[in-house]
Amino acid sequence: MKITIRRLIISLLSSGLVILLFVLFVPRTYNVPHIKEQKSTLYWNLPTGSRIAYTLIPAKGLKKSFPIIFLQGGPGGFYTEKTIELFKGFSEIGYDVYLYDQVGGGHSARLENINEYTTERHKRDLEEIAKKIGAEKVILIGQSWGAILATLFIADNPAKVEKVIFTGPGPIQPMNMELANVLPPDSLHLKAPEYTNALANIAVQNIRSKLILKWAELFGKKLASDSEADDFQTLLNNKLNKSTVCDTSLDMRDEGGGGFYVQVMTIKSLASVKDPRPVLRKSKIPVLVMKGQCDNQKWGFTNEYLQLFTNHRLAIIPDAGHSISREKPDVYLKTICDFLSE
Repeated sequence: MKITIRRLIISLLSSGLVILLFVLFVPRTYNVPHIKEQKSTLYWNLPTGSRIAYTLIPAKGLKKSFPIIFLQGGPGGFYTEKTIELFKGFSEIGYDVYLYDQVGGGHSARLENINEYTTERHKRDLEEIAKKIGAEKVILIGQSWGAILATLFIADNPAKVEKVIFTGPGPIQPMNMELANVLPPDSLHLKAPEYTNALANIAVQNIRSKLILKWAELFGKKLASDSEADDFQTLLNNKLNKSTVCDTSLDMRDEGGGGFYVQVMTIKSLASVKDPRPVLRKSKIPVLVMKGQCDNQKWGFTNEYLQLFTNHRLAIIPDAGHSISREKPDVYLKTICDFLSE
C-alpha cells in the first residue's frame, strides 16, 4: 500500500513538473493582428547600428523652415496608417512631418542583444535622425514616453529645437516619485480613467509571459523569440489602450507592431539616465503641454514640465484621456496648429 501511494505521489509530481516545464518553456501563440507596411515606408541605416523605418509626409504649399518629428509612446512606439492620416493635418499647413518606428518596434530592426535597448540608444537614434533630415532646427511632438525622450534630446541639443509639444507626457527621468502625491487644482476638473494599466496586465499576463519578462530583466536575454514576445505585447497593448481614454466603450484594438523587449529593457534603463533638469530649467524653447481630462499620468509629473519650461502653455482637453488624438483628433490638431502659428 505504501509503495503504491509513493508511486502515485512520484507520478503526480512528475506529471506536474512536465506540465510546469511545458507552460514555462514551450512557445505560445496569440491570435493578434500584425502591422502592415505602408507604401510610404522608407529606411534609415543609422551610425548607431539601428535600422529605422520611417515615413515623410511632405509639406504642401509654402514650406515652413523647420520640420516636425513625432516621437511615439512606448518605448518602441510605431506609426500606422491612422497616424499618417492624422499628421497630414500638419503637412497641409506647410510642415514636413517625419514619423518613425523606434528601434525594436514596428518595422524597425530588432536588436539581438537586448541590453542595447536603452534610453541613451533612443536619444542617439533621434540625434542621428535629426542629422539625416538636415534641418537647422526641428519641432518635436512627444507623446507619453516620447515626451521623456524629447526632454533628453533637448538637454543635449537645446539649440536644435524650435518648439516642442508634450502630449500626455510621462514622468521626467530619473523619476521624482514624490510628485505622484501632488494633487491637481480643482479648477482643472481632472479625473482618473475608468480602466487602469494594472487591470490590463492582470487580464492578459500568464506564467510564461511573466517568466520571459523576468528573464530579460535579470539576465538580459531573450527566453522567447521576438515574434512570440511581440505578439504578446500586441495582446497587452490592446488592453492597455483602454486605460488611455475617457470612454472605455470605444473599440481600442490596434494592429500589431509593439516591441516587447525594447519596452522592457528601455524602462529598466530609465533610472540610470543623466538628469536633464539642470539644462531644461534654462530653456527658453516655446512649449505646449497637452493633458487629457482623464489622463492616466499623475498631475505632479505633468506639472514638473510646467515648472521646468518657463515659456509654456497648458491645454487641458475635456473628455479625452492619455491618447488625446484618439478621442479628440480635431481638437488635437487645432490646439497644436494654433501653437505652431504663434
